[in-house]
Amino acid sequence: MRILIAIQGTYGQRMVDAIENYGPADWQVHTYKFPTALPAIIDDPDPFLPRELPQVDLLISLGEHQGIAQMIPDMVNRSTATAVIAPADNRTWLLPGLAKQAKTKLERMGVDMVYPVPFCSLAEKDSQNPHIREFARHFGRPELEIDFDLEHIRDVRVLKDAPCGSTRYVAEGLAGIWERDAVEKSGLLHHQYPCLATMVKDQEFDDTLMHRAGLMAKLAVEKGKKEARGIKSN
Repeated sequence: MRILIAIQGTYGQRMVDAIENYGPADWQVHTYKFPTALPAIIDDPDPFLPRELPQVDLLISLGEHQGIAQMIPDMVNRSTATAVIAPADNRTWLLPGLAKQAKTKLERMGVDMVYPVPFCSLAEKDSQNPHIREFARHFGRPELEIDFDLEHIRDVRVLKDAPCGSTRYVAEGLAGIWERDAVEKSGLLHHQYPCLATMVKDQEFDDTLMHRAGLMAKLAVEKGKKEARGIKSN
C-alpha cells in the first residue's frame, strides 16, 4: 500500500516514525511537510502544495492548522488517493464542521474519509474502504496479547499499535508487574510516553482527548488480560 502523510510538526513526525518503523515492510510511506505558519483561510493551495504529490492509495492528514484540513481535497487530487484518514487529536486542528465539509467533498469525488477522535480510536469497522481497513489492521485502537507467570505479567506482544507508537512503550513497561496493577500502570505509561493529544475537555466525550487515548490503552490491557485467562469479553 502507498501512503502519503501530510504533517506540520513534532506531532505528525512521531506518527510517521512509528508507521515507518513498525508498519508492514511492503508499505511505501511518503511524507509532505507543510510550513508552520499558514493563513487562517486558504483560497489558493498552489503556494503551499506542489503541482504533483506522490501517487498513493491512502492520504493521512496530520496538520496542526485548520488550513491543512481545507486542502485535503486538493491533496487528494494531486496524489490520486482513494481514501483519507483525517484524525483529530486536537479539535482546533480539524473542527467537526470542517471535517464534515471535507468528507462531503471527498464523497462527491468517490473518495472515502474517516475522522477518528482521537487517532488511536480507529478500528477496521469504521470503513469499508480496503486501504483504510488495511491501515487499521496495524494501527489504531491498540490490541495486546499478554502472557502470565502466575500473578505477574511475563510478556506483552503488540498486535495493533497506536499510530504514535505508544502501545509498544506501554507493553515494554508492563513486563514483570502484578496482574492486578496492569490496567492502572498502562494508563500511567501512556501519559509518560507522552501522549500528544489535547488536554482540553471535549464536548462530545465530556472528557479530554488525552484521557480518551489513555482509555484505549487501558481497554487493550483489560481485554488482553481476559483473553489470557480465558474470560470472554463483552
